[in-house]
Amino acid sequence: MEVKNFFMNLEVELQDLGNGISRKILAYNDNLMIVEVSFDKGSVGTLHSHPHEQITYILEGEFEFTINGVKKVVKAGDSMYKQPNIIHGAICLKKGKLLDIFTPHREDFLKK
Repeated sequence: MEVKNFFMNLEVELQDLGNGISRKILAYNDNLMIVEVSFDKGSVGTLHSHPHEQITYILEGEFEFTINGVKKVVKAGDSMYKQPNIIHGAICLKKGKLLDIFTPHREDFLKK
C-alpha cells in the first residue's frame, strides 16, 4: 500500500451504510485504520466479529454496547477494547458519533 500522510476531512467520502449509520474512513495504512461512525437514535450495529483488534472511543451520544455477551451503556469520553474475533455490537440510545481504530486496517472497508 502506498503511504499517504494527510487525509483531509473535506476530501473523505461519507459512506451511507443504511439504517441511520454512516462512516468516514479518516486515515489508514497497512497496520492501522481510524474510522468515524455516525448513528441516528435507534440505529443498530448488529452483533458481529472480525479478526482485527479494535478500540472504540465515543465522541458524542449514548450507546448500549454488547461485548462478549456483556452489556454496558457508554457515553462521550468512554472507550472500549475488542480483541480479535470477539462478538460485539451496539444500539444507539442518543444520536451519536464514535471513532473506531483497527489493527490491521479493514481491507473490507476499502473495497467498493
